[in-house]
Formats: sequence, C-alpha cells, structure tokens
Amino acid sequence: MPTLRYEKKAFQNGARIIAGVDEAGRGPLAGPVVAAAVVLPCEFRHRTLNDSKQLREEQREEIYIELTGRSDIAWAVGISSVEIIEQYNILRATERAMYIAVSGLTAQPDHVLVDGHRCRAILIKQTSIIKGDCKSFSIAAASVIAKVTRDRMMLALDQSYPQYGFAKHKGYGTPEHLAAITAFGPCPIHRRTFAPIRNVLEPVQLDLLALETAADGPAPVEA
Repeated sequence: MPTLRYEKKAFQNGARIIAGVDEAGRGPLAGPVVAAAVVLPCEFRHRTLNDSKQLREEQREEIYIELTGRSDIAWAVGISSVEIIEQYNILRATERAMYIAVSGLTAQPDHVLVDGHRCRAILIKQTSIIKGDCKSFSIAAASVIAKVTRDRMMLALDQSYPQYGFAKHKGYGTPEHLAAITAFGPCPIHRRTFAPIRNVLEPVQLDLLALETAADGPAPVEA
C-alpha cells in the first residue's frame, strides 16, 4: 500500500511543496492521454487509496470525489489529444500532459514525484519511482484522478461512436474493440500510428494503390 515515505524524504531534503504525477491512457488504441498532478497535506492518510489499477471502478469514483472535494488538496489535470499523440508520439504526448498538469497547480511545487521514469518536460527537481502509484500516496492520488478523468471522457465519446464500445473498454485493445475496428474501420479518435490501427489501414491503402496503378494502364515497355 502507498505511504508518505517518499514525500517525507523530499521534505527532509528541503522541499516545501511536493506533487505526485501520474498518467492514464498510454496504452489504449483510442482517446487522449491524461495526466494528473496532486499536492497532499503533510499528514495525509487514507485506508483504500492505491494504484488506480488495483481499485474497482466504484472505489475510484468514490476516492476521486473525495480527493477533488477537499480544500486541503491541490490538483490539476493535463490532456494530450489524439492529434497531439499522432503529431509527436505517445511518450512526448504523455510528458506534455504531465507538464500541463503540474503547471496548472495553484501553488507550484519545488519537488515532483513521478510514476515510472523521469519526465523531461518538467524542469522541477524530480524523484522517479517505478510502480510509484503503489508506493506514494501523492502518485496514487494522481493515478486515480487521471484515470477517472479519462474514463469519463471515454464514456462521453462512446455517445458519438457507440459501435466501438468505448464505455466498456475505454479504448484498450480488447478482442471486442479489435473486432469493431475491423468491421467499421477506425474513427477520428483512434490512434492511427498505433500498430493495430495501422495494420487495418495498410491493406486499404495498398488496395487503393493497386486501383490507381490499374487505372493508369500497364507500364510502358522500353525498346
């Protein structure tokens, strides 16, 4: 279970405001990537807060409402759209979302605890923690806020594209999602640079090329 040991260590090293940062949505085939930054009070405690992946959907919603409703907790989110993911790549898009989240905090931190690897876009002093969402309360809180924020976005997008089942799988590459992509093709919120989507598109592009070649007639034969 998460604790405040990383936060306390940063305080002992001179930090005054410490933010935990995490993301949701790096792996899906559709939708944005969302990051959250959270600053908790020094003596924060919680019985059930954990890595969002270890919690049931109902638990995440309850904890999200609790965390975002407390006046002694500062939080912000950052979002990188599918267009940003396609323009750059998922790593840079994730770092951009983390930067936006940290920049959105009302009081800027002087130390950041980041889940996984260091975020190059954030120039504040950092501690990167592998599986940090299971070890740090600040990162666990960020993981829940990022996850619930993104899930709610995917529920809204399901209304526009009901044939893909986004409300159920949230854009991840489940067998049902892959079958829908094969049946209907990708929609505007699919990440076309991701291999499963690209593999669906490439045969279509090859067929179009073959049709264009056939329309031009046979290539001339040199004498």
